[in-house]
Amino acid sequence: MNVNRVKQILSSSADIVVKYNGASVWIDQLNEDGETATVHLRGPLEERSTVEISELIEE
Repeated sequence: MNVNRVKQILSSSADIVVKYNGASVWIDQLNEDGETATVHLRGPLEERSTVEISELIEE
């Protein structure tokens, strides 16, 4: 995924499915470096991780 698409997803009200390592995640924010994002798994777990946006896949 690229930085522009991450920004579009963050500003959208639609439920857009994004996966990281095969797991569905919510994108919380694009980090200031423009190369990473903070995400958390969909569901009851709220653990957040910083990941490379190039590793995010939109379904």
